Amino acid sequence: MEDLVLNYLNYLKIERGLAENTRKSYERDLEHYLEFLKKQGISDFSAVDRFTIMDFLAELKKENKADSTIIRHISSLRRFHQYLRQERFTEEDPMQHIDTPKKGQALPKILSQEEVVKLLEAPDVTTLLGFRDRTILEVMYATGMRVSEICNLTLDQLHLNMSLLKTIGKGDKERILPLGKIALKYLTQYLEEIRPRLVKNDSPYVFVNHHGNQLSRQGIWKNLKRWSIKAGIKKEITPHTLRHSFATHLLENGADLRVVQELLGHADISTTQIYTHITKQRMADVYQKYFPRA
Repeated sequence: MEDLVLNYLNYLKIERGLAENTRKSYERDLEHYLEFLKKQGISDFSAVDRFTIMDFLAELKKENKADSTIIRHISSLRRFHQYLRQERFTEEDPMQHIDTPKKGQALPKILSQEEVVKLLEAPDVTTLLGFRDRTILEVMYATGMRVSEICNLTLDQLHLNMSLLKTIGKGDKERILPLGKIALKYLTQYLEEIRPRLVKNDSPYVFVNHHGNQLSRQGIWKNLKRWSIKAGIKKEITPHTLRHSFATHLLENGADLRVVQELLGHADISTTQIYTHITKQRMADVYQKYFPRA
């Protein structure tokens, strides 16, 4: 069974072109699934029926897995068993009898525009790494890029003479993003004055660590935590918080939802629509706080 899982993961990488992080998520879910099947004495996917799947989901519930985690497992198994049937490794698809429960969609945390300014101004730009971090924060907020896209950004993806950059998102989808004048100013100065003093080899990556190598997601996360504390921000924030804030602030200032969808690289506009709920909630909060007869 392990061979079939490996075949499937290779299929996701080579034929479907899924991002490495997405593929790893499938891999973890399927490893968990395999462990369960082995405990049940099942050594062939053809022996799996809907009752086996239901027992597996019940086991996840017993382990106190979050609803979102269980829903993700269902999605992983659905795609995997579709693949097995499609490639004729099995005759039946047990997942066709399993419904996916609806998940209550939690509103993502965002920063106010004032909090964003405090965060952007937190790094000490008189130091090499401080200036680099200010540039990263400016670019992330100005473009809504994912942290993985920032880490993988290369010099040949920059078109600063046109105030644009190219990024490769989920599923290797390419999109072109505009850069605001402040982000452009910091990025230009970083490339001219800071990066040459950090790079010790021919690294193609825009953002590098103090060794001159590609900056990691963990590195950006750690630095963001440090700067948010210095900025006095009490909220628990992640690199994705800047992406959420970017989208919400655009909509609050009148941007079209379809434009925001394109900028974020969302395949389905329903994914982008969650930000309209945030702006409505903020409007209600302001009304309750400031209207004398609320």
